[in-house]
Amino acid sequence: MQMLYDSDTFAVVQIHANADEENASAPGALPAPLQLARHGFEIVDKRSGKEVYLDGSWAELFQLRLNVWQQKTPTEEEVEDMLAGYAELAHTTVSVH
Repeated sequence: MQMLYDSDTFAVVQIHANADEENASAPGALPAPLQLARHGFEIVDKRSGKEVYLDGSWAELFQLRLNVWQQKTPTEEEVEDMLAGYAELAHTTVSVH
């Protein structure tokens, strides 16, 4: 898991499907009870307290956007506007596990 973006209004975390496998060989590591099938991105809208998880083709499209931004750094406004569009998909209330 890797934090990609954190502001007053949004947080974006990239979740790697094979992160548990990579860490499993560490001494004293406990086996993970859940294995994710695919990489994905979690976007949290802090204003509404809701989150959306992007995987599959949604995650691929989001990754393409990130790749473009590596070539040309976006403004904070551009990032927030794009995340606001994804936040419209958010229906799951954020809960602490």
